[in-house]
Amino acid sequence: MSEAEFELLVSDALDELPPDLAALIDNCVILVEDAPPPDEPGLLGLYDGIPLTERGTGYGGVLPDRIFIYRLPTLAICETAEDVREEVHITVVHEIAHHFGIDDARLHELGYD
Repeated sequence: MSEAEFELLVSDALDELPPDLAALIDNCVILVEDAPPPDEPGLLGLYDGIPLTERGTGYGGVLPDRIFIYRLPTLAICETAEDVREEVHITVVHEIAHHFGIDDARLHELGYD
C-alpha cells in the first residue's frame, strides 16, 4: 500500500470520529511515518504530549502534542486492505484516547488492545 493510500486511511479514521469528540481534540497533530523508533520496531502508533486531563491553568505556549501512526509495521501485520483499514482505525482511536488521558489498561477494558 502506498504512502498516499495509507494517509487516506488515517484521514478516513479521523473523519469517522464523532464530531463532538473530534471538536475536543486540542493542540494535537497526527503524523504518518513509515517506521517507529528503532527500539520499538513493532509499534503501530505513539502519542507524545500532555494529555488533556493533565493540562492545568499554566498550560500554554507549548508545541502541539503529536500522534504518530506507523505505516510499515501496520502493513506487516495485515493481510488485506480491509485489515489495514481496520487496524488504522483502531490505532488512531487508541492514540487519540491517550490524548484524552485514557491509559492502556482502560483501553484494554474497553476492547482496544
